[in-house]
Amino acid sequence: MSINLEVPKKHRALIDQAHQVAMNMLRPISRKYDAAEHAYPEELDMLAAMIDGLAASGASEGAGATGVRREAGDDDKGTVKNGSNMASVTSIAEMCWGDVGLLLSMPRQGLGNSAIASVADEEQLKRFEGKWASMAITEPSFGSDSAQVSTTAVLDGDEYVINGEKIFVTSGERSDCVVVWATLDKSLGRAAIKSFVVEKGTPGMKVERLEEKLGIRASDTAVITFTDCRVPKENLLGSPEINVEQGFAGAMATFDNTRPLVAAMAVGTARASLDLTRDLLAQAGVEVDYDRPGHLQHAAAAKFLQLEADWEGARLLTLQAAWMADNRKPNSLEASMAKAKAGRVGSDVTLSCVELCASVGYSETELLEKWARDSKILDIFEGTQQIQQLIVARRVLGLTSAQLK
Repeated sequence: MSINLEVPKKHRALIDQAHQVAMNMLRPISRKYDAAEHAYPEELDMLAAMIDGLAASGASEGAGATGVRREAGDDDKGTVKNGSNMASVTSIAEMCWGDVGLLLSMPRQGLGNSAIASVADEEQLKRFEGKWASMAITEPSFGSDSAQVSTTAVLDGDEYVINGEKIFVTSGERSDCVVVWATLDKSLGRAAIKSFVVEKGTPGMKVERLEEKLGIRASDTAVITFTDCRVPKENLLGSPEINVEQGFAGAMATFDNTRPLVAAMAVGTARASLDLTRDLLAQAGVEVDYDRPGHLQHAAAAKFLQLEADWEGARLLTLQAAWMADNRKPNSLEASMAKAKAGRVGSDVTLSCVELCASVGYSETELLEKWARDSKILDIFEGTQQIQQLIVARRVLGLTSAQLK
């Protein structure tokens, strides 16, 4: 399969805009909201309004949380309008060159918005338009194995009654609604897991606490409980039918779109570390020469070249996963490969940059230590490194989750 992985010309203006926002709006307040973990970044309201304006005018080219939806009527050989997945991953990478925690705090750009965009019907898309949606999957009893969802949703007349507890809900307190994964019938296994949009203020839904975290401190992470929480049956996303033959595929399809987005976050954060490290090495008299073999250069320069090569591999895998989604090609394998590679590379690059820059890297005089802290979560949420490797192995070997655990 031949793919041109150069950034499309039509996306370059968007990418340049995202870079300017990262440099002039996000970087200057990055340390401020890292220190004030639970303070809402009010500066983002103006930025969110700008993004809404670009989306309304079509200038955003479909980038953002709503960009993962296929256009109705596209055939399997067609492409998604505007190459929206590619626009999303490239612009997200640029924004995370500024600050990944602030990006995750962006109103109306939550992971729940991606879920709505991916599986909602036309009526639901209109009804939830303009909402800021969080995603609630993880529970105290499980982490990356989403099939273990124990939160229940029981149909009672025209409403579902939801009971359970969700942890690690990004922007769980700030968002307008939460996309909650719950099971209609635990005995039917994965196929019975559905997602529901629960509006804030719904009786029985309660934000219990906000977590204190190592990184992405600008982004709130909540614990939310649901106690006899009644939700209109029209808020179930997708089909209410339980298709045992399809299994978990429908619910998991959301991740094929969101995992490349998280990979892009890691790519952007790692790029920020590499750019600053190159400058700091030059100030120390160590120049990185791209025309000479690494072993003939300063050890720090040789290490830098290795890190940059690794980063390039993660970037290309991320672009490939987005390109495949835009061209209606199944990308579950590539989405997990991109997430696994970028998640690992993000941590390796940012920590190595801290090491290369010694005391400057470890201190708060630069943002290197912050990027090292921020990048770790990108290897964990949306499926850990180990889970991604397991998914890749299943796809490559042609085995089911029951055959390879």
